Amino acid sequence: MKFERRVLALALASGAFATVVALALLWLDDHGTNTRITLTVFLLLLWLSFAFSVRGRVVYTFQTLSNLLAALREGDYSIRGRAVRGAGSLEEVMREMNLLGDTLREQRLEALEASALLRKVMEEINIAVFTFDGDRRLRLTNRAGERLLGEPIERLLGREAADLGLASCLEGETARTVQMKLAPGPGPWEVRRSTFREKGAPHHLLVMADLSRALREEERQVWQRLIRVLGHELNNSLAPVKSIVQSLATLLSRPQLPSDWREDALRGLTVIGGRTESLTRFMEAYARLARLPAPRIERVDVATWVRRVAALETRLPVTLVPGPELAIRADGAQLEQLLINLVRNAVDASCVTGGGVEVGWRRFGPWLEVVVHDDGPGLPNTANLFVPFFTTKPSGTGIGLVLSRQIAEAHGGHLTLENRGGGRGAEAKLRLPLGEAA
Repeated sequence: MKFERRVLALALASGAFATVVALALLWLDDHGTNTRITLTVFLLLLWLSFAFSVRGRVVYTFQTLSNLLAALREGDYSIRGRAVRGAGSLEEVMREMNLLGDTLREQRLEALEASALLRKVMEEINIAVFTFDGDRRLRLTNRAGERLLGEPIERLLGREAADLGLASCLEGETARTVQMKLAPGPGPWEVRRSTFREKGAPHHLLVMADLSRALREEERQVWQRLIRVLGHELNNSLAPVKSIVQSLATLLSRPQLPSDWREDALRGLTVIGGRTESLTRFMEAYARLARLPAPRIERVDVATWVRRVAALETRLPVTLVPGPELAIRADGAQLEQLLINLVRNAVDASCVTGGGVEVGWRRFGPWLEVVVHDDGPGLPNTANLFVPFFTTKPSGTGIGLVLSRQIAEAHGGHLTLENRGGGRGAEAKLRLPLGEAA
């Protein structure tokens, strides 16, 4: 039975017994026939009217609630439910329905504002975003994606990734750099992809960023730094050379040379030779930094490597702090040069204060960590430590730490140098991946 019929049946059943009793008493009493018929019709009509009235009120209330819920489902939050004050539970239901409408309206406004912001961000960012469905057909892209493919979005939506030239981007590693010819140029492009579900169906999210502009800017800054360093070093060497040459030319152009002109000329030539030799060392150091070869991988025993480097230093005794027996796959010659640079810097610092130097190694998760401690005065400026040709030593070239960091990064590791927290001196940490050789 439908709900309305069940309500009507219950209403009729609730008044049936009283109506039957009233009719029985009416017909058993001594009344006239017309009176009995009239009262019988009146009681029956009153019973039916009461039952249908109850059914109408209950059905009307539920229809009102149904209309309110339908309006909320359609997104119309302007409709409000009302109940007679003092209606009890019905009044509470209507109040809760109205509060639900207010909450849904606020959430919808927040969602619309967030969607509008997301669309604005998607349009303005200079990163191409593509969404493909399970059949690898394009479902969504932004303005940067249109520029990347060189076509309007109306001609792009619904086309397969292979047709757009992006099929290779949906395969392979999730984050990588690729070189491919697209509308803006050959790249390189940074490709990132992931998966998500929409209505239960799998989709692909593809994000592509043009790295060429960032690389050109980085290259420009590198050239500026290089020219600034080279210009500074060349000026430091050529300025005194030019001054001495002019002085010697003036001296030798005199009609009568002074008695000590040979000493002056030799002194000037000695200065010129010294500055030329310094400039030659500088250029050789730069060439060495620029021509670092790729590592020649071999098995390197950590204990043998560290002990051999520590034994090379003769100015101060280097204290060895042994670690576990480990081996790594690396270029032994390059790692030896790296550790020699670190130990030499530590000894240079400790010679100033009369302190000591410690070298040790340990296993740090999947890494080998080699630590060099010194008791020197510490590092006055840690920001420029790895800037090429920056040095605080009078005879330093400023490439030792830069070369060491290049060697570490070429082996998949990293190098840090900072002041020690528990006392004076500095601490150099070299971390290298252990790999299978460990």
